[in-house]
Amino acid sequence: MKHTRPLSLFGAIVAVAISGFAFSGPSEAQDMKFFRIATGGTAGTYFPIGGLIANAISNPPGSRACEEGGSCGAPGVVATAIASNGSVANVNAIGSGAVESGFSQSDVAYWAQTGTGVFEGKGKVEKLRAIANLYPESIHLIASKDSGITSVADLKGKRVSLDEPGSGTLVDARLILQAYGLDEKSVEPEYLKPNQAADRMRDGAMDAFFFVGGFPAGAIVELASSTPITVVPIDGEGAEKVIGEHQFFAKNTIPSGTYEGQQGDVQTLSVGAQWVTSADQPDDLIYEVTKALWNDNTRKLLDAGHSKGKSITKETALDGVAIPLHPGAERFYKEAGLTK
Repeated sequence: MKHTRPLSLFGAIVAVAISGFAFSGPSEAQDMKFFRIATGGTAGTYFPIGGLIANAISNPPGSRACEEGGSCGAPGVVATAIASNGSVANVNAIGSGAVESGFSQSDVAYWAQTGTGVFEGKGKVEKLRAIANLYPESIHLIASKDSGITSVADLKGKRVSLDEPGSGTLVDARLILQAYGLDEKSVEPEYLKPNQAADRMRDGAMDAFFFVGGFPAGAIVELASSTPITVVPIDGEGAEKVIGEHQFFAKNTIPSGTYEGQQGDVQTLSVGAQWVTSADQPDDLIYEVTKALWNDNTRKLLDAGHSKGKSITKETALDGVAIPLHPGAERFYKEAGLTK
């Protein structure tokens, strides 16, 4: 397999169920297709979900895992979930051929494919194609209780992490600040992964940080268990402005008790988490990968493997998808009666 970039650019590789490879004969092994899924930081939601999906599509019919009642995936496919900087980095990697697929926020995917928004003047990732919409990603704004921050406006002059370059969170944090009449100069910005920002907050060196991902997020759960936090609402006129200007945002609620010490529901915004690939990927391969994503055994794995797994459904697979479907995925959805 040709690599156009060093794999180390995307951090640690999670080797997932390759039992189909282990129990195949020599001729079958030569036909194995390695399929990478670029996810996000290890403390976020993309990473564990990517591992589940990679596991699901890596056990071909006839493999031990499949025969013993596990997930029966795509024939001849061995998938790996790769930690990365997030949405922007992932779509760029797909565009360059460095990875076969990856996760992206719906807004980032659209802007990349059309060369608009944050990608304006930077060139289109024209061949970006969708496999599936996965689940809604909640925009978290987490503040230390001691900071006194209870609204977006309170961030002014505070130490705030906006996430690292290449992340969809950084893109959205900038849009939210702007909608509330702030910008990066209004705060003391830092650009850290959520687990790093949480460590800084635990040490008293960070007032707030943004994170976009499914709840409950591991880094925030861990932080809340030792440090009093506030889940800050993103609502009111600022939120309405964001929704009005950018069609990919929707109102969202982080339920009461999601994080230790959180009392009451918190209103915020969300974007869709989507699995995307390149038009250059073979139609038959993406068809089999899509089919494996939505089989009954994968359903069991998703339901049991992560709290957001139950939100990943075939019925919502096309929600908020604003870029073209890959022909292989489109073929599956037509057969399933979800598209005409």
